[in-house]
Amino acid sequence: MDFAYDARTEELRAKLLAFMDEFVYPAEAVAHEQRERLASPWDTPQVVEDLKAEARRQGLWNLFLPDAEYGAGLTNLQYAPLAEITGRSPQLAPTALNCAAPDTGNMELLAQFASDEQKKQWLEPLLRGEIRSAFAMTEPEVASSDATNIETRIERSADGSEYVVTGRKWYISGAMNPDCKIFIVMGKTDPDGADVRRQQSMILVPRDTPGVEIRRAMQVYGYEDHSHGGHAEVVFHGARVPASALVGEEGGGFAIAQARLGPGRIHHCMRLIGMAERAIELMCRRAVGRTAFGKSLAQQGVVHTWIADARVAVEQLRLLVLKTAWLMDTVGNRGAHTEIQAIKIATPRAVVDILDKAVQLHGAGGVSQDFPLAELWAGARTLKLADGPDEVHQRSLARRELGRYV
Repeated sequence: MDFAYDARTEELRAKLLAFMDEFVYPAEAVAHEQRERLASPWDTPQVVEDLKAEARRQGLWNLFLPDAEYGAGLTNLQYAPLAEITGRSPQLAPTALNCAAPDTGNMELLAQFASDEQKKQWLEPLLRGEIRSAFAMTEPEVASSDATNIETRIERSADGSEYVVTGRKWYISGAMNPDCKIFIVMGKTDPDGADVRRQQSMILVPRDTPGVEIRRAMQVYGYEDHSHGGHAEVVFHGARVPASALVGEEGGGFAIAQARLGPGRIHHCMRLIGMAERAIELMCRRAVGRTAFGKSLAQQGVVHTWIADARVAVEQLRLLVLKTAWLMDTVGNRGAHTEIQAIKIATPRAVVDILDKAVQLHGAGGVSQDFPLAELWAGARTLKLADGPDEVHQRSLARRELGRYV
């Protein structure tokens, strides 16, 4: 059993770490200042475009996509430690490398299931970083943790030439960004079908389609997540698109959604580990630089406990996530299903706790905008819900374990 990264991973890690130090961390404050001067808070600050150009110049682009035709051709095991590094600055680094959700999952979906025409129209400009995209699945009126509940309708027109999309979605990530040009929408083409997992389909709806209403931005713990293009409530009022806009076949939407979510879950978990590493760094710097009750915080026993427990948790999580990445590469996403669920349960839970301790150590500064901790905490806590809430994964994992004995 070899725990070392291979030569290509080490080379990319060194380049990416240097890129973070030289360009990304210094850009965090600049991006905040530039955003305050933009005509719209959803516009992209110039420093982000500068970061993207530099990342492309250095070959740090589309690292997430294992298909060498479209991306860097890295395995999940090779990409995992790189995703961790970008998690140290989740508001800037993933976007700079064209490795930000929801575009990553959408590009993977299009690369795997889209027609040649769809790839040319939407995948290629996404790969070049010229446009952004959104994935419209979650709905406010139903428990979207069960995707079979989706109520949005995708109905074939009388002459068969079009589909008509009607429904209400929310928390549609990236939809507020003016560069978001395409929605991948999940809805029902056969709502009365006998197989509840064959009722859904996926369809491409351009943002400028008549009948598409971007109703409002949704906040997440008070944050609007400008850097990722926000999270919007979107209403489809009978939006009409050509029949050729269907992704794959009718009834294939549930399977496509599951294929999309597997890699996304491991990407989130690796970035979460990077967030935890940044929290530990900030805790240590704060502890050695602050004095309370006559001695530095670094001499307080409770601080020792927080930092030690955080280090143990991160090392455990990293090994589990790397094992999951290795399984995805060797036996496929289906063969790694249990491990994917395990990391989705364990990682947000542990990282939220680490960030909470980091906030506590920083006192009032921890909840302020002067440190990244509060925003990191909000993002990590949200991932206990996103891509399936913890309880759904726990239910499925437990049933699989029990099945070995029943």
